[in-house]
Order: sequence, then structure tokens, then C-alpha cells
Amino acid sequence: MEEKLKSTEFTFLELQMRMADPEVAGDSREFQRVAKAASDIEDLVNSYRKHLALSAQLAESQAYLKEVQGDVEMAEFTREEIGEITGELTTLEIKLKLMLLPRDPLDERDIMLEIRGGAGGDEAAIWAGDLYRMYCRYAAKQGWQVILLSCTSAEAGGYKEVIAQVVGDSVYSKLKWEAGVHRVQRVPATEAAGRVHTSTATVCIMPEVDEVDVQILPNDVDVKFARASGAGGQNVNKVETAVDLMHKPTGIRVFCQEQRTQAQNKERAFAILRAKLYEIELQKQQAEIYAKRKNQVGTGDRSEKIKTYNYKDSRVSDHRLKMNFDLDKTVEGELDDPIMAMVAADQQAQLMELAESLMS
Repeated sequence: MEEKLKSTEFTFLELQMRMADPEVAGDSREFQRVAKAASDIEDLVNSYRKHLALSAQLAESQAYLKEVQGDVEMAEFTREEIGEITGELTTLEIKLKLMLLPRDPLDERDIMLEIRGGAGGDEAAIWAGDLYRMYCRYAAKQGWQVILLSCTSAEAGGYKEVIAQVVGDSVYSKLKWEAGVHRVQRVPATEAAGRVHTSTATVCIMPEVDEVDVQILPNDVDVKFARASGAGGQNVNKVETAVDLMHKPTGIRVFCQEQRTQAQNKERAFAILRAKLYEIELQKQQAEIYAKRKNQVGTGDRSEKIKTYNYKDSRVSDHRLKMNFDLDKTVEGELDDPIMAMVAADQQAQLMELAESLMS
């Protein structure tokens, strides 16, 4: 750990020198890139320097304790000081270990949010709509923007499928923990006899990617145009603004009609397709990583049942954490507690894996 921290501090000093270079300062794009790289490790470097200072202070206090053994009062004061410094160092060492854990390179990206109604018929579609509203509320609390890209509404309400773009600060780092099957147990509005039904919806969180990340060959995609359907808008049912894509190698179909023009819908549709193709590869990579890890939290698979929302008991059970959360707060978009609990659990799993690797 010490070598990594020294190397990081050296890198930080180099980045600061580059920022002071007139050539770099004159190139706004390069300056921003260097400044961001420095900013990303600044907290780690400052924590490391604080650790060095506390370690030096501890050594001084321990040496001083030997000198004042004959002075009971002074020795007691010094022991208390040593205890406080030792406690600070322990806390700081845990923080440094967490900060040294590898960061997910996708964490800062925007996402494509896809929610599909699963088992449960009409209630599953209603539940998918409820989940979409929950994430919209959470996004609003985070200061993020939600842009509806595509949806298939259900007759009884909600969505058979809904896809939206979520734009903001480090969206993927938080919402990636929501990917999986969300199960609800409640009495549906469509249930006359008052029986509790169990329905599901699948949430897929796809990091947004560009053409550099995923290349789509023109011959691999069938592009069709259709008249958009919906309420209002000058072009609805008049011109072919809707875009229907079929990716032949995978069978993935994307239909987009929410934008006003054909060009806008085509751009959105290809953005969704790229995200879906990237997510397939990402799932393969994550499956390999999780297969090697002994202490993972959940499987990372989109088919994994991750939460149950029990309306009778007013609780949300996270099956990965084996923890319960307040139902009313959750559906209103207060997701910080369950998300941070997942982050903490994943960090702990990585620390255990790191400790095991050092011992072997």
C-alpha cells in the first residue's frame, strides 16, 4: 500500500507541474484533462500526507512517553494523546485502503434506463410504471435530467417497456446497483377480491456509449420508418417520424418515436442500440469477474432478483444485503440509503479480496 501511495503522490506532483506549463495552460482541452486527473487523486494524496504527519507525531509521542515515565501526570496525558493519534491513524488507514480500490471506469457516465414489465400481466406493467416514477423522483433529488426515449404503454396503465436517458453527475456509479429484477407483493387496483399478487419488473442500467466504444456495421441493421402514434404534435400520424431498428446479429429491436423528427428519433434509436450492445459485452465481463470473486455482493446479472417490495408490511427487502428499508420513502425516490449500503458492501468485499490476495 505504501508504494501505491508514494506513486500516487508523485503522479499528483507531476500533474501540478504540467498544469503550470504554459503550453498546457494554453490548450484549454488538455488543461481540463490534466486538472481533472489531478482533482481525482487530490483527496487521496492529502489523506496520505495527513497519515505521514500523524505517523511522525505518533513516533514523537511514543519517544516522549519514555522520557516522562517518572512524571505520572505527564505520562498519563501522553498515553491519552497516543491513543487519540492511534485511533485517527486506524480510521485514516481504512479510508486510504478504500480510496486505493480500483474505480469503475464507467462510474462517471450517463445511462440508458430500461424497465420492462415481467411476470404478473397488467399489474407488472403498472409496477414498471411505478418504478419509472421512483427513479424519476430520485433523479430529480440528485439534480439529474431524465429524457424519455421510448415507451410502450399498457392499457391498464404503466408500461410494458420504457427506456429513458438519465444525464447528470456520476449517474452510473449510483444507479448501477439497481439493475436486476424488482418484485412487488401487493393487492393490485385490478384485483376485485382483495388478494395479494406477486409481480415483477426488470430494471436494466446501461452506461451510455458513443461510436468509438461500439461500432455498428451498416449492413447489420435494418432501418424502417413508420408514423408515430400518440397524443398531439404536428407530425403524429402524418409523417414517418418513428424509427424501427433491427440489429440482425443479435435480434435486438429498438423502436423510437418520442422525438419530433425522424433524424432525432434515428439518433436516439442508435444510441439505445449501442448501449444495449455494450451492455451485452459488459455482462460477459462482469460474469467473469464475479466468477473469480469469492466475496461479491450479488451476481451482477440482470436476471437476479434483487429486491422485494412488500406493501402489506411497508418494507423493501434487498436480498443481496439481507437488509430492509422503508417502502414509502423508497417509492418516493429516497434511494440514497440502500444505494450507499450497496456501495459499502461492495467495498468491504473488495477489501476482503485484497486481504486474501496479500496473505496468499
